[in-house]
Amino acid sequence: MKYCPVSNLPIVERPHWKSVHNEKQYTTHMQRIGDDILLTSYEAGHDITVEFMDKELFCTVLEESGLVDKPVFMLRDLSLVSNVSYAYKKHLTQLIYQWQPNFRCIIFFNTQPEFQTMAETFCSIVPESTKVMIVNDYNEAINAAVAIKAGEDLPEEYEDDEDELYAHHKKDFLAATARIGWLNMLTQPINLPSEDDYLFPFFKAIESLQNDLLEKEKLITKEIEEKSENCEKKIAEKTILLNAQLEMNKKLKALFDRERSILKSRIASQDMELTRVSTAIAEKASTLQGLFEKINTLNIDHGIKQDMVATCQNLIETEIIEKKLNTELTSTDSEFLSKLQRKHPNLNQRDLRIGLLIKLNYDTREIARSIGISTRGLESIRYRMHKKMGLSKHQSIKNYLVDLIAT
Repeated sequence: MKYCPVSNLPIVERPHWKSVHNEKQYTTHMQRIGDDILLTSYEAGHDITVEFMDKELFCTVLEESGLVDKPVFMLRDLSLVSNVSYAYKKHLTQLIYQWQPNFRCIIFFNTQPEFQTMAETFCSIVPESTKVMIVNDYNEAINAAVAIKAGEDLPEEYEDDEDELYAHHKKDFLAATARIGWLNMLTQPINLPSEDDYLFPFFKAIESLQNDLLEKEKLITKEIEEKSENCEKKIAEKTILLNAQLEMNKKLKALFDRERSILKSRIASQDMELTRVSTAIAEKASTLQGLFEKINTLNIDHGIKQDMVATCQNLIETEIIEKKLNTELTSTDSEFLSKLQRKHPNLNQRDLRIGLLIKLNYDTREIARSIGISTRGLESIRYRMHKKMGLSKHQSIKNYLVDLIAT
């Protein structure tokens, strides 16, 4: 067990009562002296800027020491501290004003000259219920903590009234800068000295700075509110557009579903009709074939017999072609018909059928038979189709239709 060389109180140190800051190359250590005096110190090979409050470490020490709801005497060794970060200032003030452990006193010692003003600034904003002191070294810090714990007041000492007045003005000035800079308190009145006091201009400058920052904050707040309002307005407009688009999409989907249903019904109907036509053609072809065979067995004039046989063969051939034309419609043929209709909407259904047959390389006689017209009649229809499609006089309709699927 280690003991304090000044107070002879036991010192408790634990291996995990530290916080290592690798980036800043320093380590925060804490130890308990006696029952309720907590000492914070820093280990480093150079002067440091303290970045963090090490609140978790502090909470751990309080809990393991049974001091969570009990008075605490806080000592801080600042021998290596040359500065503290803005985040540390805010966290430290939050520790005092929000978390509020029961600090009986906070004592800084070994304060470097360049950090003296910063330490005094912190002292100026600590609540009056907590005694705050800056002393020279460890011995004075321990003696002061022990004295305060024993109930001694330890009032500040001044050379004369003027020195005391200056000290109060300095504390007010530093408190004002801390409230403005650390706590963003821009409406707190500043205690101004009398106008004939030589410190009055400094306080007036701080008051002016506070007012300027307050106005600036109001402008920023107003700008944020305007931007927020504009954003909300734009969001509302975009929401309306999005809802309108969604509604339109619903209608388009419903229309598409209806059209798809109609097309499915139409396809089913055409499939049934195609089946019926194919069956009828097969029956007719079978009947014609039977008739053809009977004619061959007849004992009649040879010339008449040949005419009848030729007629039957033509009819059978026509039925076979008709069946083929009604059943062999591929996906490529469907794509061709759709493309031809889109490009030339003035073509009727018969024109489209003839166009497909021309593209499939059927001759004029076969096409004429399939649609039940004469060869001359088909030539007339091809001539009109030539004009409907806007082809030149010498442009081949067949070549045009073959090239259409490739474009």
